Amino acid sequence: MDTEWMALGNCAEEPPAMFFPSDGVGVEIARRICATCPVKEPCLEHALVNRIDHGVWGGASERERRRILKRRRLAEMASAVTNPGRTGADTEPDGGHHAPNCPAA
Repeated sequence: MDTEWMALGNCAEEPPAMFFPSDGVGVEIARRICATCPVKEPCLEHALVNRIDHGVWGGASERERRRILKRRRLAEMASAVTNPGRTGADTEPDGGHHAPNCPAA
């Protein structure tokens, strides 16, 4: 698991407890720190992929991450219903075949 980005986060200079608040005020403080963080997106994705239940990650609280995961699941289900069996090369206009010097290859 690649976590080198963690050292570049705004949180690296803060006490870890700051990102595991017990109230809404603490969540807002953590969010403000995350707001300008250069690794906000990989941080949030790390928490989502690893199903981290506690704390503020990538500026998102536990509740917000649950909502994001639910939206992703619903979108995947809708996509599966709309496009059953279509993955990878099936979804590309040319069937996934590109000319040797094509930038899309």
